Amino acid sequence: MTDAEWAAVRQLLPVPAWFQGRGGRPEGYCHRQLLDTIRYLVAGGISWRAMPADFPDWAGSTPSSAGGACTG
Repeated sequence: MTDAEWAAVRQLLPVPAWFQGRGGRPEGYCHRQLLDTIRYLVAGGISWRAMPADFPDWAGSTPSSAGGACTG
């Protein structure tokens, strides 16, 4: 995803409550990484478990997974 595409999409996504100081757990992956992964899956038509190693892990990429988040 280019920076221009991300700038257009980012404003449409909700801001996580934990990021606004309202509590909750941090997400496992940043939204940009997840969108890149989804676009890769759709374009290639492959299963989530067949993803390259540099994409988020299939088991930890659910909305309820916790961990760090990207800053960009």
